[in-house]
Amino acid sequence: MAGFLSRSLRRVLFGVLALLLIIVALRVWDVRSGPPLGPWHEFVPPELSLEAIDRADWAGWMAAEDAAFAATRREVTDRLDAMDRAAALRWSPDSPVNPTRFVRDWNRSFVLEPSGAPVGVAVFLHGLTDAPYSLRHLAEAYRARGFLAIAIRLPGHGMVPGGLTEAVWEEWMAATRLAVRAARARVATGPLHLVGYSNGGALALKHALDAIEDQRLPQADRLVLVSPMVGVTAFARFAGLAGLPAFLPRFAKAAWLDILPEFNPFKFNSFPVNAARQTWRLTSAIEVQLDRLAQAQRLSALPPVLTFQSVVDATVSTPAVLSRLYDRLPENGSELVLFDLNRSLRFGPLFSAGADSAIDRILPAATRRYAVTVVGNDGVGVAGVARRIAAGSAVEAVTPLGADWPRAVYSLSHVALPFPASDGLYGGEPDPADAMGVELGAIAVRGERGVLVMDANHFARITWNPFFAYLLDRVRGGMITAPP
Repeated sequence: MAGFLSRSLRRVLFGVLALLLIIVALRVWDVRSGPPLGPWHEFVPPELSLEAIDRADWAGWMAAEDAAFAATRREVTDRLDAMDRAAALRWSPDSPVNPTRFVRDWNRSFVLEPSGAPVGVAVFLHGLTDAPYSLRHLAEAYRARGFLAIAIRLPGHGMVPGGLTEAVWEEWMAATRLAVRAARARVATGPLHLVGYSNGGALALKHALDAIEDQRLPQADRLVLVSPMVGVTAFARFAGLAGLPAFLPRFAKAAWLDILPEFNPFKFNSFPVNAARQTWRLTSAIEVQLDRLAQAQRLSALPPVLTFQSVVDATVSTPAVLSRLYDRLPENGSELVLFDLNRSLRFGPLFSAGADSAIDRILPAATRRYAVTVVGNDGVGVAGVARRIAAGSAVEAVTPLGADWPRAVYSLSHVALPFPASDGLYGGEPDPADAMGVELGAIAVRGERGVLVMDANHFARITWNPFFAYLLDRVRGGMITAPP
């Protein structure tokens, strides 16, 4: 019997080894046929260590950020060859999408001051490969209501995608703690809100969970999560295997899942293996912590959570938002706002069975411990309505939104929710006064193949929210109005 088990074990080990060799061989072939790395992929800007971030104050963080941007300018911008300088590359000095040419470089951490004494403070946490730019509209809304708004650039972001080849989620959490410390140092009393988008939503949730277990951490009074990364695809778990050949310098490109042109001033298009790996590590840590606190019956200490999520999301798992988070929440005033498909006759017959039934699959039957609002059609045409069922109720209240589904839009996307149609970069009707060098959201792709620097599918994904005004009203509803 022992000999049989030994032979079986050897066969399993040989099978696993053979599979790894096949993966490595396929990755070697893939990276050899792909585009070359640029200096923006190879340079890793100097960032504060995890321990240094936990010791730093806001002034120290900003000084270190200035030094990292200066190093990026020396090592990337100043060393670009003639071909790269002529391209529409975000680091080229004369490029229309170079963020240093704008009134404000939204890649950097920022603070928005209210006109009077702050009534509260809000901390903003952006998404993966993203920048503080993505939350500027929500930050401005908070500032207008008398809140001090603090948005931190997370380590590895904002400068070059090479920074994400070494960043780890523990450093992002340390930056989150720093921003909250800085917020409470500036505004010691009044409400504290954490506003997170995508990966930033995971960080906001993790901080609130950490504050339950560590009373030294300031606890938020409210969480606002936009397309939160509570769960990711199974591929992220094994993404590290795709980077195995990168340990040999000749195959350094294997450290990247995507190597793409960089024409977006406030988001990286290239995506390293390490970034996918860190998303899985972070979401796994959150799931373990949610389980632990639920078993200990301590989730009652979690603040109310307001979440905005598209029913169909190709980046994060919409079902995980319900099964991992909302199904565990106490009855504490939390609400989930789901953006449904455009179910007008224009698109209805074209939906796949999986997409058409998505909302029915993921939503548990009422009554629920949290409120649910579904933003969709009025049942007749393209007019938008919000259908809300309060916590503990099964009665649906329908509110017209005064906004229609745009003609060519069949759903929202992961990236669309925090941007109005007027956003200068991502909006469908960009405001000329908000020019960002390129109007990515307004591009209607028609033409010949092989002309654009990106595949046409890249521009087909909607990047703005036709119901942003409703989202903003719901966020404002939880703010304290500043005195005149």
